[in-house]
Amino acid sequence: MNVRAYVGLGANVGEARGTLTAAVHALAALPAAQLVAVSRLYVTRPVGVTDQPDFLNAVVAIDVPGGPDPETGALALLVALKGIERAFGRRSRGRWGPRELDLDLLLFGDARLEVARPPAGISLDAGHRDRLLIVPHPEAERRLFVLAPLSDLAPDLVPPGWDASVAVASRRRAASEVPGAVRVVGTWDGAGWMAEDRTSGG
Repeated sequence: MNVRAYVGLGANVGEARGTLTAAVHALAALPAAQLVAVSRLYVTRPVGVTDQPDFLNAVVAIDVPGGPDPETGALALLVALKGIERAFGRRSRGRWGPRELDLDLLLFGDARLEVARPPAGISLDAGHRDRLLIVPHPEAERRLFVLAPLSDLAPDLVPPGWDASVAVASRRRAASEVPGAVRVVGTWDGAGWMAEDRTSGG
């Protein structure tokens, strides 16, 4: 049985728009996977390490094999995501640093997981503090660069453990950010993001 997963995409090194476009197609080509929807494309200010270029961010909804149990299915998807990152030239850098491509497993159906990552699923971040896969992603509820595109796809969804829907969490977070922290710059047309330029409040 398939499970609806949500994957966050980000990049700020090289031709980031082209990288994210190609990454969406790579996700769609995963074995037994079906790409369901792609959010708008956002330009976002970096978090943590601010002395670096702005990021481009998006979220995809993808149906993937659930596996015999949620842990197995989620870990299989995680390993596939890390494989795509490496195929796109992801290099090991400090936490919150520049990224050729970052793919984060945000949600895996209605599962709440905290499981050890296999070697192929370990983050490339230098000094990564934990080696657990935690789902829902522990930072998602606090990051507008995740909430804004996730709200495009599933505004009414209340992820496991959250006290509000994605749309409500996005509005809350947007209210605490400076104007322009997240801007829409593209709309997915099936092949890539068509250019768009307008401010988004999340």
